[in-house]
Amino acid sequence: MVTDENPIEPPPWLNAPPVDPYPFVETYDLREGPDLHPALQPLLPYIGLWRGRGRGGFPTIEDFDYGQEIKITHDGRPFLYYESRAWVINEENLPVKPAGRETGWWRPVMVDGKGTGELEVLITTPSGIMEMHIGKIEGTRVEMATDLVLRTPTAKEVTAGHRLYGIVEGALLYAQDMAALGQPMSPHLSARLIRVGG
Repeated sequence: MVTDENPIEPPPWLNAPPVDPYPFVETYDLREGPDLHPALQPLLPYIGLWRGRGRGGFPTIEDFDYGQEIKITHDGRPFLYYESRAWVINEENLPVKPAGRETGWWRPVMVDGKGTGELEVLITTPSGIMEMHIGKIEGTRVEMATDLVLRTPTAKEVTAGHRLYGIVEGALLYAQDMAALGQPMSPHLSARLIRVGG
């Protein structure tokens, strides 16, 4: 109620009842949830829960082995949600410490309702880096390169990136190059992940 002491009317949601949990399904299992948006058909092989191992390195650090889990999901709209978690592993394949995390969106480019084979990708890390990639879908291969890299003031200096993904004999393989810390574009990560869900 508006009064002289309180001249602003309270918003209608102030005393509204609580809402139920998020009601829409997001899934990496195409046997459940919403139908896949037609624009995502070229990316269908990537949808799933993937787990495997890889090797990392860069001119400024020692090489390391890592485990990784990638989840690629959809909710019926024309984009994919991408989430990756990695952890350093030792010679006995045991986890040593958490490593890189990133999350983002893969969006096929549409013109007049039809896919062009091009892809726009946004990827963000908790270390203060956001990358905008422009990519191309060719069969079961996706190649992308940074169009823009944004960094918070305390993030490490990353200036460019290039990623190549492929589905090979049912596995998800990728290689990631990076230009950072005054170094030119150099190999950084590569891995082979197998489908464990979806």
